[in-house]
Amino acid sequence: MTKLIKQICISVALTGLLYALPHAQPSAIAQGVTANEILIGQTAGYTGIVAGPVAETIAGARLYIDSINANGGVRGRKIRLETMDDAFDPKKSAENARILIKEKKVFALFLNRGTPTTEAVLPIIKETGTPLIAPSTGAMVFHKPVNPLVFNVRSTYFGEGEKAIAQLVNQGVKKIAIIHVDDSFGKDCLAGYLSGLKTAGVQPLGVFAYDRVKADVSEAVAKAIALDPQAIVTVGATKPVAAIVKAFRAKGSYAPVVTMSNVSAQSFVKELGELGPGVIVMQVFPDPRKVSSPLAREMQALAENKKDFQFSHLALEGFAAAKVLVEGLKRAGKNPTRESFIAGLEGMKNYDLGGGLTLNYSAEDHTGLSFVEASIINKKGLFTQ
Repeated sequence: MTKLIKQICISVALTGLLYALPHAQPSAIAQGVTANEILIGQTAGYTGIVAGPVAETIAGARLYIDSINANGGVRGRKIRLETMDDAFDPKKSAENARILIKEKKVFALFLNRGTPTTEAVLPIIKETGTPLIAPSTGAMVFHKPVNPLVFNVRSTYFGEGEKAIAQLVNQGVKKIAIIHVDDSFGKDCLAGYLSGLKTAGVQPLGVFAYDRVKADVSEAVAKAIALDPQAIVTVGATKPVAAIVKAFRAKGSYAPVVTMSNVSAQSFVKELGELGPGVIVMQVFPDPRKVSSPLAREMQALAENKKDFQFSHLALEGFAAAKVLVEGLKRAGKNPTRESFIAGLEGMKNYDLGGGLTLNYSAEDHTGLSFVEASIINKKGLFTQ
């Protein structure tokens, strides 16, 4: 009888263990990760001067993430985006990042918008060990030296500036004036323009800055016009760059105006109105309407039944950023931690985003892509290469 009781006890114990195993949880589950969900945070200017570009970028990101969630998510976990509006204010961006990480307990930050606003979150991610994926800025401060927590997707502003100048000089344009916003973003782009001019052996006709908060470009424009430039290269958000174009045209100058990829949005085209055609905008992603681009075709297919979706370069940036986020999460393993997520991203070598857009990460390089080309706004209000 004693032997029988002992066997029954052992059997019950084994049954309990077998029942418990499928329901067992990891001993230290990562912040922002549950059995069914991965929480990702974003702070960006949903209101204010970058609201238009932010709306297009996040729409592209959500399009891809929604498609992943509709198919079961990543290893059974759906991705949930927790977004906060910082109105393009660095102080608010830092506050939002702290709330997202410390109160809302997000796993990672994603697709922050802007250079000064993203710079403001760097101390918080360093303090908390939180990865930041695909900040929507090409500033060199996020590339060199390599920040172990920041994974860029888009190309650098420096590269955009160099390419813009090279194309102008190749067309015989050498009297070039520069008008830039006086902040870290403006200075970063300025460095690219000046590097391009130095390579071409050309001196800038003039370099003029305007205040970021006031966004009054009138004085800078007046000084540039007085020099009678053959071309004007600019740096700024949608409204001030549009104001530069309008001011030059109002003074009778039809010199080419070149600007950076950050304003590649339909909100910029609308702001320019009838003065849009002919404005040159640098791009860091291919034409989203091109059928020859597999990445663009993928976005087109997912947006086929979404009547209000904007097929913009910024939407494609958000779409590509979401692909990188998802791939990193897939590589992070069954129970992702921030450490395994970072390791997964750093293992993305020669990763094909589609159509020759090859992304490369390693422990020594978090730049991502190096694609840059110029586009021009046509009479239909579209960016064409």
